[in-house]
Amino acid sequence: MRRKLAAGNWKMNGLAADLSELDAMQDAADGAAEVLICPPATLIGQAVARRGAIAIGGQDCHKSGSGAHTGDISAPMLADAGASHVILGHSERRTDHDEHDDDVRAKCRAAWEAGLVAVVCVGETLEEREAQNTLDIIAGQLAGSVPDGATGHNLVIAYEPVWAIGTGKVPSTDEIGDVHDFIRARLERRFGEGVGRSVRILYGGSVKPGNATEIFAVSNVDGALVGGASLKAADFVPIINALGASSA
Repeated sequence: MRRKLAAGNWKMNGLAADLSELDAMQDAADGAAEVLICPPATLIGQAVARRGAIAIGGQDCHKSGSGAHTGDISAPMLADAGASHVILGHSERRTDHDEHDDDVRAKCRAAWEAGLVAVVCVGETLEEREAQNTLDIIAGQLAGSVPDGATGHNLVIAYEPVWAIGTGKVPSTDEIGDVHDFIRARLERRFGEGVGRSVRILYGGSVKPGNATEIFAVSNVDGALVGGASLKAADFVPIINALGASSA
């Protein structure tokens, strides 16, 4: 059984005072679903100190373990700070920092070498979906961004349609299911049935308390990567609870 995962990406939000939200999430984090929060790098150490049952992750890492890379953070640094996961290949990194699949692949290797779980993001733009190229885009990103050696312990895939992130627009459950089923089939084909079935596939893109239950009922949706709604316990706890209920 794949344990469901509710992951929160705080992006460039959060000061020390906001870590009180973690305290308010603790009861939900003791439930059936695993909970992961990825705060900005400045808060990782403090978040680890008060995490309780909540896993803490980074939002990116460099492909090198150390070196002359001003402003970057390496995977060993994240692990040393107490992080257990790292988000890689988010569409905002791909767009704002011109990251490509080979960049994500190299970072994923570095994350694994440091003992981190890589949460690798894939997803299509609105133009690509309207051109009916969604599955081709996802196939290419999976092949290019995920190195050999994946297991259910070191890899999580997050499907985030770029056009749905932070917009309030959400694909239909049939559309979400089609992509998640496709990702599962691709993982099984490449890594074998056992590994392919063990890797968790998250959905991300305007997940909110009001639509979480419906999304979590979709085939091969093992949880969610949540942006803005993960900043406040009042918004994120209902999502965690909905995911836990879907595991029952």
